[in-house]
Amino acid sequence: MRILHVLDHSIPLHSGYTFRTAAILREQRALGWETHHLTSPKQGVTQASVEEVDGLRFHRSEVPPPGPPGINEWRLIQATERRLDALARELKPDLIHAHSPVLNAIPAIRVGRRLGIPVVYEIRAFWEDAAVDHGTTSEGSLRYRATRALETWAIKRVDHVFTICEGLRRDIVERGIPESRITVIPNAVDIENFQMSAPDAGTEALRRKVGLEGCTVLGFVGSFYAYEGLDLLLDAFAGLAAARPDLRVLLVGGGPQDANLKAQAARLGLADRVIFTGRVPHSEVSRYYDLIDLLAYPRHSMRLTELVTPLKPLEAMAQGHLFVASDVGGHKELIRDGETGRLFAAGNPQALAAAVTDMLDHRERWPAMRQAGRSFVEDVRNWKNSVANYRRVYAGLVPGKTA
Repeated sequence: MRILHVLDHSIPLHSGYTFRTAAILREQRALGWETHHLTSPKQGVTQASVEEVDGLRFHRSEVPPPGPPGINEWRLIQATERRLDALARELKPDLIHAHSPVLNAIPAIRVGRRLGIPVVYEIRAFWEDAAVDHGTTSEGSLRYRATRALETWAIKRVDHVFTICEGLRRDIVERGIPESRITVIPNAVDIENFQMSAPDAGTEALRRKVGLEGCTVLGFVGSFYAYEGLDLLLDAFAGLAAARPDLRVLLVGGGPQDANLKAQAARLGLADRVIFTGRVPHSEVSRYYDLIDLLAYPRHSMRLTELVTPLKPLEAMAQGHLFVASDVGGHKELIRDGETGRLFAAGNPQALAAAVTDMLDHRERWPAMRQAGRSFVEDVRNWKNSVANYRRVYAGLVPGKTA
């Protein structure tokens, strides 16, 4: 089975998208499938048209000159299509597997039809909802409706649709796609890459360096997007701070909300108790996780967070980290409240503060919760289980090939 994947971007860039991709590709190869990989122009300018990264070879697309909205996206589609057409003619894949966004699905459909190759489309989030979060459009706007129509056009024309969770699957069904043409490939973790947290002398040295000796630490590690709800975390902390003088908030990473969060901490009089580390090297991330007593995933409720499941809670479970999380749909699909994590009412800082207080006041529950989380990812949410769901679909689309 030879599969040509079409991707938005890939490693060495770091994002939940690239980590999911790399895990899928490695597990598919472990099954004996031959995978090839093309990234869209959104990878950015690269040193070579083909790059080897962590044992995976990525073909890169040419980056076209930018243009106004609409023209820019069309140029991206055309550049991806040109590169994909040439690669498909050279590699002769059995299957083209396009991944979000729809800017990748359109060239895949066009090339697949031209060359007689089956095409599948894997939706990790809808492009129109991502645009709302990025602030480039609003829900229900003309651009939003046009983008949604384009996504629907694409999923009606591919041979099969994959998606990452039940929330997105339900939305796809509502667009008129038969359930038999949709398969969920759940987010998961590579167990071998995650060990149970074990703070050591290096962790204590970092604790001293950051100024967290003797402190109880609430924390978040990742990108500071508006939908992550870190503003809610700071509002909740304001209600906890007076009663818990040892409590600190550690925010590891950066992103569009960085300046707003720093200004909010100052406005709340908490600037000396909220530590911003900035972005840290990927190799050091686990050290920072080990500084945190209780992680917070306070995502705001919106279409994106209600429909899409994140990776972070699964990675936390794999490492034995404890967390509180808002009860948006994407979290409820992953987290068993009171067993593998603690859920609270989304958008409510008092509910978040109450959940944090309950967790900190009942540390005797922590060992069982750590073990329950680890068991969940070991037994259920691992990449071997998830990637096995491709078998039936691939085999049906490419008869006679081992899958």
